[in-house]
Amino acid sequence: MKLVNTLVIGIDASRNRSGGAKAHLIGILNEIDPAQHGILEIHVWSFCSLLDQLPDYPWLIKHNPIALENSLIQQLIWQATTLASEVKNAGCDILFTTDASTLCRFKPMVVLSQDMLSYEPGVMRYFGYGFARLRLLAILVLQNLAFQSSQGVIFLTRYAAKVIQQSCGQLSSIAYIPHGVGLAFKNIQQMNTWPALDERPIQCIYVSNAEMYKHQWVVVQAIASLRKRGYNLLITFVGGGAGPAQKLLQDVIAVSDPDSVFVEQLNFLSQTELPALLAKADLFVFASSCENMPVTLLEAMAVGLPIACSDRGPMPEVLEDGGVYFDPENAESLADAILQLIQSRVLRLTISQRAKALSEQYNWKRCAAETFNFIAETYIISKK
Repeated sequence: MKLVNTLVIGIDASRNRSGGAKAHLIGILNEIDPAQHGILEIHVWSFCSLLDQLPDYPWLIKHNPIALENSLIQQLIWQATTLASEVKNAGCDILFTTDASTLCRFKPMVVLSQDMLSYEPGVMRYFGYGFARLRLLAILVLQNLAFQSSQGVIFLTRYAAKVIQQSCGQLSSIAYIPHGVGLAFKNIQQMNTWPALDERPIQCIYVSNAEMYKHQWVVVQAIASLRKRGYNLLITFVGGGAGPAQKLLQDVIAVSDPDSVFVEQLNFLSQTELPALLAKADLFVFASSCENMPVTLLEAMAVGLPIACSDRGPMPEVLEDGGVYFDPENAESLADAILQLIQSRVLRLTISQRAKALSEQYNWKRCAAETFNFIAETYIISKK
């Protein structure tokens, strides 16, 4: 067994391509105190653009194999055939894999679960019977094998742990460690007071790229329904989009808002740009039906916005009683949730204050400490 301050940890971040996955790695490495966990060094394998965003510390060693700048096939071949030997040659005692779709079988290994698309009941129907569905089925098989062969698994929510273990089987060593939320979201103040009747439009915002399970078109239908009833609302979508979901969104906008009066869609915004935009909004809508850990929901909670939230997945676990819930596939259900918020100042204040209070438990210092504690404990147990 290793002595104090001699543990060497490897991190495979080669598949950290999404904004949430990148934020997670950056967050925990910025907040970790290696000495508190008996850590001598941490080695990270990833692509150049992510490594450039990581902090520079003497104990943090960055590796950029050329394969990670090439095609996905080359990345996967490297992961399957070369990564384990690179981790061993670097003197790492344990590997932390931040994407469960891994082909590496280094032991001991801790796997982080960040993807629910292959597991969430009912979501597969959005992907038809072509390549997209085959890809999700392949991911499910890969992730189940990774969970079953690892010595420890980290889940972001209890909901995700329950659903995924119904597929991969009961796992012997798991931890529940949610994401953190950046201080930029917690420290910013809302810029607007709720508008008086006819003073100005009520500004709604939904942060997420367009996907079939995100239901942006349902949000447009709900806002259009409320506008027909005399409520002056605008909706801004942040995150861009492509493919069938974006086309469906555009088709619904063409019918509901042909003159571009109340719908705006922005592309992806960085973590430095997003807090100020959220602070200008009056109401946050979160209409996803499939999440492992809803990061943008956490960010809206931290800003202190009144939230109309999907009742699916882990959302009730995260938001608890800090929002008004709706069926994300039913425009009238969403319209009713928004209407409750419009009509009750007390409700808006109560849930926004509650959501902000709940967001305090989601911080990167806690996430980092619990993550590296679990990795260290898993290493110790693996050597017994």
